Amino acid sequence: MGNRAVIAFVDDKGKKDKNSVGIYLHWNGGRDSIEGFLQAAKDYGLRSGSYGVARLTQIIANGLGGTLSLGVDQVKNLDCDNYDNGTYWVDQNFDIVDREFIDRAGFKEQQQYPLADFVKGLKEDNDQHFKSKH
Repeated sequence: MGNRAVIAFVDDKGKKDKNSVGIYLHWNGGRDSIEGFLQAAKDYGLRSGSYGVARLTQIIANGLGGTLSLGVDQVKNLDCDNYDNGTYWVDQNFDIVDREFIDRAGFKEQQQYPLADFVKGLKEDNDQHFKSKH
């Protein structure tokens, strides 16, 4: 049991690529958390592509802490149909552009965390790493 999700990225033409790198979350996979992670990425001015995916993973890991519940692999190897929040497809601007594997009876989007509060908490965990040192 968890609150699982996969964050997958479309290419620069908006095409889904299951061979690309994605992020698996065992916890904090609700839309409110995902939107918070993506907003923090935007606020820090992350660039797209593999560097952006790496740094988004860092933001999430710093926010979650610990050593479990977060993974990175090709999307095709991740638990995309996870019976929780499915897969979020994200564009180069860190916006959710599509969802997969959430078409089931009784599904309700999680809205437990107010966006501003969630992002504030993430920034408390991440500012020391993302503030410019130059």
